[in-house]
Amino acid sequence: MKKLIILGAFLFSINSLNAQTSTNYEEASNPISTNPSLWVKVSAPQVSWGSTDIRYKKEEPAPIARLKKDINLTAWKGERVSAQLVVWTPEALDNLSFIVSDLTSGKETISKDNVRTGFVRYVMTDELNKDGKGGCGYRKSSDYDSTLVADPIDHIASTLTVPANATQGGWISVRVPQQVKAGKYTGTVTVKDGDKVLSELKLAVNVKNRTLPASTEWAFHLDLWQNPYAEARYYNVEPFSKEHFDRMRPDMQNYVDAGGKVITASIMHKPWNGQTYDPFESMVTWLKKADGTWYFDYTVFDKWVEYMMSLGVKKQINCYSMVPWRLSFQYFDQASNSFKYLDAKPGEAAYDEFWGNMLTSFAKHLKEKGWFDITHISMDERPMKDMLATLKVIRKADKDFKVSLAGTYHDELVKELHDYCIAIGEKFPAEVIKSRKEAGQVTTYYTCCTEPRPNTFTFSAPAEAEWLGWFAAKENLDGYLRWALNSWVKNPLQDSRFTAWAAGDTYMIYPEGRSSIRFERLIEGIQSYEKIRILKEEFEKKGNKSAIKKIDKILKAFDEFSLEEIPAATVVTKAKEAINKY
Repeated sequence: MKKLIILGAFLFSINSLNAQTSTNYEEASNPISTNPSLWVKVSAPQVSWGSTDIRYKKEEPAPIARLKKDINLTAWKGERVSAQLVVWTPEALDNLSFIVSDLTSGKETISKDNVRTGFVRYVMTDELNKDGKGGCGYRKSSDYDSTLVADPIDHIASTLTVPANATQGGWISVRVPQQVKAGKYTGTVTVKDGDKVLSELKLAVNVKNRTLPASTEWAFHLDLWQNPYAEARYYNVEPFSKEHFDRMRPDMQNYVDAGGKVITASIMHKPWNGQTYDPFESMVTWLKKADGTWYFDYTVFDKWVEYMMSLGVKKQINCYSMVPWRLSFQYFDQASNSFKYLDAKPGEAAYDEFWGNMLTSFAKHLKEKGWFDITHISMDERPMKDMLATLKVIRKADKDFKVSLAGTYHDELVKELHDYCIAIGEKFPAEVIKSRKEAGQVTTYYTCCTEPRPNTFTFSAPAEAEWLGWFAAKENLDGYLRWALNSWVKNPLQDSRFTAWAAGDTYMIYPEGRSSIRFERLIEGIQSYEKIRILKEEFEKKGNKSAIKKIDKILKAFDEFSLEEIPAATVVTKAKEAINKY
């Protein structure tokens, strides 16, 4: 038995030895040539506060007519707020750096240790499908316009070389401690090239006398699917080894900081038929013994779950998938000493027996670990007839198993699914949302390659990622799901394009703990959801119905059908200003 488990680990490791890491990485070459005529009026390096709504083009001067040396942000205690500064220069800068001071308010201080700086780096992206109606479908790079776009936030490099006639962004993220006193905190960001000071920018944060809980305590149900196999390949480490877990920690910490609630676990081979660059293997060893009985080993599953829980992701475990995209199930057959596949559909006797054996064993194991109540048998975009047939198998194995689905809305499934997530284009009836909340069930929505906007592609408008949290609040939903946190492409730091779907669809964070513009904005939207929840609960207790109506009026602006005419940035900015007045 042990030899078999070791063999499985060895097979995984061979598949992971094709990538390398890089602390100071080189960006891809810019396919767009610099136009010297655009730079003739720029006589010296320029520095200004910019906008977090803009992905500044590398080859063009920043479109800032008047330099902005001061910026004022508003935050609750415990909130994380961001600003973007911009440097554009006609001459090469050898050692660009940003140095942040403490932020002070009288005798009170927000330490500079709570302020993280990062260079906004550039990665290759593409565009929506030619009809502009989404980003789904397999694609050749040659068929799409490809450019460099600002997205990765590199907090690791302390200095950066910037070529002549180029623009460089800098991301400033302030994590306001929960224990600070309310007040206006001010400090500086010094922009330097080596020892030479290029500019000193003033940074102010108006801290309100309200507090957000820690991200692990947020009510917002964030489900971004994690892919540990992509991490193993990229870092060239043995899957689920100590080194693997150590290398993943900064990346998974991003998920924790965003309030991630769900652990993604694969309990069979390729649940999505290898749709990612690094396919998901099974975290459960399926073995059919020579005598025809079954043995299941949960060593890898346990390691993964325990690891994620140690970081703070403890609410839910979603296990994929009894109804994979290809109905073929791999197992090791001891009698023939080889891997075999069962091709069977939900409702067929072979399928029912195959999964019935596993689920009975799995339920027993989960109960021994104390995880049964938070574990979900999970499916993704499967037809209702398959879901109903699968539910019979699940209920027969253990009637108390929880089940989740990200897919289409069906009345017949409402009471069957503890965690139900539908596409943004569909709608849960208001009474269904209410009844599910009362039952303690999870009700969310998702976006994928289908939606041209709002979305989180590397070319999407940054504010669209923040818009997502506001939309959940408007619809009275529990949260949001996106199918890929870190299913990295071959070279994720250089090129976010993939053979299928629009660029950036497969991941939202970058290796070695690097965040992104869209991920930072997603977090800001989730924080706004939490603010709205806290305010509404307060006003409900006080009987302040007029305040609740004002908030609901603000939320009405978050209409996915109006995004072509009214940019997400316009709606989000106005809503944030209104909410921050409370």
